[in-house]
Amino acid sequence: MSSVATVRSQSLDTGLVATLRAHGRTGSLLGVIVLWVVVWAVTRGNMTLEIGGAQVTDAHAWFRTRAAEIEAAASAGTSPVFVATTAIADALDWVVGSLQRLFTVPAFPRPLPQVGWAGILASAAWVSFAVAGLRISLLVVATFLGFGLLGVWEDSVDLLIITNVSVLLAVVVGIPLGIWMAHSKAVSSILTPVLDGMQTMPSFSYLLPVAIMFGIGSAAAVVVIVIYATPPVVRITAHGVSSVSATTLEATSSLGQTRWQRLKNVEIPMARRTIVVGVNQTTMAALAMAVIAGYIDSPGLGQNVLSALQRNQLGNAAVAGLAIVLMAIMLDRTTTAASERPGSVTRSVSSSPLPRRIGLIGSGAATLVAVYLSHVQRALNEFPDRLDLGPSIASAVDDFGDWLRDDLSGLTTSIQQHFTNFLLNPLQDLVANSPWFVTGAAIVAIAFVIGGWRALLSTVVCLAGIYYLDLWNNAMITITSVLVATFAVILLAVVLGIAMGRGEAADRLVRPVLDAAQTVPAFVYLIPILIMFGPNRFTAIVAGVIYAVPPATKLVADGIRGVDPTTVEAARSSGTSRLQMVIKVQLPMAKGSLVLAANQGLLYVLSMVVVGGMVGAGALGADIVTGFRQTSFVGRGLAAAVTVVLVGIMLDRITRYGAQRTLQPASSHSRPRPLQVLWAGRRNQ
Repeated sequence: MSSVATVRSQSLDTGLVATLRAHGRTGSLLGVIVLWVVVWAVTRGNMTLEIGGAQVTDAHAWFRTRAAEIEAAASAGTSPVFVATTAIADALDWVVGSLQRLFTVPAFPRPLPQVGWAGILASAAWVSFAVAGLRISLLVVATFLGFGLLGVWEDSVDLLIITNVSVLLAVVVGIPLGIWMAHSKAVSSILTPVLDGMQTMPSFSYLLPVAIMFGIGSAAAVVVIVIYATPPVVRITAHGVSSVSATTLEATSSLGQTRWQRLKNVEIPMARRTIVVGVNQTTMAALAMAVIAGYIDSPGLGQNVLSALQRNQLGNAAVAGLAIVLMAIMLDRTTTAASERPGSVTRSVSSSPLPRRIGLIGSGAATLVAVYLSHVQRALNEFPDRLDLGPSIASAVDDFGDWLRDDLSGLTTSIQQHFTNFLLNPLQDLVANSPWFVTGAAIVAIAFVIGGWRALLSTVVCLAGIYYLDLWNNAMITITSVLVATFAVILLAVVLGIAMGRGEAADRLVRPVLDAAQTVPAFVYLIPILIMFGPNRFTAIVAGVIYAVPPATKLVADGIRGVDPTTVEAARSSGTSRLQMVIKVQLPMAKGSLVLAANQGLLYVLSMVVVGGMVGAGALGADIVTGFRQTSFVGRGLAAAVTVVLVGIMLDRITRYGAQRTLQPASSHSRPRPLQVLWAGRRNQ
């Protein structure tokens, strides 16, 4: 009896201590916030470090001097660094130029490209059939025909060339780095801040130095896209490899496999689904970045979008955006199907490979004929102009924009004003209008409560950098908008990710919408948002949410889908309801994916800061845009870009270390055992 009492006492103590710890952290957090509000009420508006919109400080002048030195060194051409970048630029220009001369640009004296639209269409169909199957091949054919019917054939193929070259480079570099990060904590600690900088540094900030170092055109565009698109595949590959079951790895080690054999035969195959998500995210990011690369003369649809927006032509921008969406869906489905095909072929042991081989040979011969005919026949080289539906679609979109502007302005203005007045303004008033040292102390205290000493140290370093860059007040305004947008992203991602992870029908329905939201250039969907809500912070937040929800949602869905089927079946057989299954089984076992989704959502929101500055959000985004457009403010723009990176690293470390503190105490029992699931199901009936 005494032993039973002792066990019960220990169990009670353990549960009580855990409860007190959890509530103690929450209570400490609330205490910090309450104290902050009290101090803010007394000191509001004092010592906020706000500077004028045209003011340039000594720190900003230092950045401007460095930019001038880089430009001078590039013009001289004597630095070994610029000799190397010139060689890289020449190689990239040759690769992209060769592909363009083959498919889209006539090479003198020939008046047409070497391979016309019929040859490209047949080749794309044959390759997709070979690697992904008949259904994907039909999707590819429909997509390429869509490019022609929209009247953007050459620009679409150019965008495909730039995207594929960039994604290939990003994947070749990113997957090995992700595997290395998963196997080495030292490498992970070194690469993580680098990836943070690559992913959070606003694209406008590195357009100028990249253009100086690599010139204007295809090479600079590829470099910019690779910088922006590599982090997702690195991070997600590292997550997938590190999530492979430790029990499985121990079993393979006991069989005498080497580290290379274990990587090739166990880790990569088991992490394939997650790695494909990373490749998809990199592809989507590359397509989105290709539009901004139009500012540095990148070939493709990016210039179409930017030109239409400069002329306020919503319809023409939407046509180019629609072509990008079609391309994104095609690439997403093709890569996913190609990764799953080896497993489906292996399972279909009863089917004979002979019919497929005959089909590949026959279609390959037909493809060669189509390529030859497109080379010699003008009608099969240039896509027929009479089939161009682009102007009609553009006109319909323009009419729709007029309707939005005329009939919905009252409703949209009310939504924007209520959100701003009752949520955004009070939070910004607290964060930005407190004395700088009060806000700094509060953020440091919150970081310590959530993430412990490591988060505190990272926060102190980042806040010190923000202070010395003389953009404190603007940084606090940006942090406010980012936190509000990230909260909305996480909420939407969890709801949509659960639905996608639990049902194939929901996945098929939602995924194309996510692809569209992620790959339509921000400049395109900003136009209807601007028409509805006007240029303000709310518009910037909506744009950030639309851009960040897709990657976060896909990661949540992947985590829910990856929960051990044995555990799910055990819970289902015990009578667990759907809600209990989600809350008590799937979400707890997918915590790693949820944390990564929150992290990626935060970083994607931050990457939209520049776009926010272009639509009236002000703060750091406006500083960056002004610095890009006006030479006299280059220094302040670069300082703002570095400030954004510091904000991103700070928020990333707080959330990352906070997640580790939450998961570590429960690491030994965070994955419910089948008996625990059965008991939970019966107890809650």
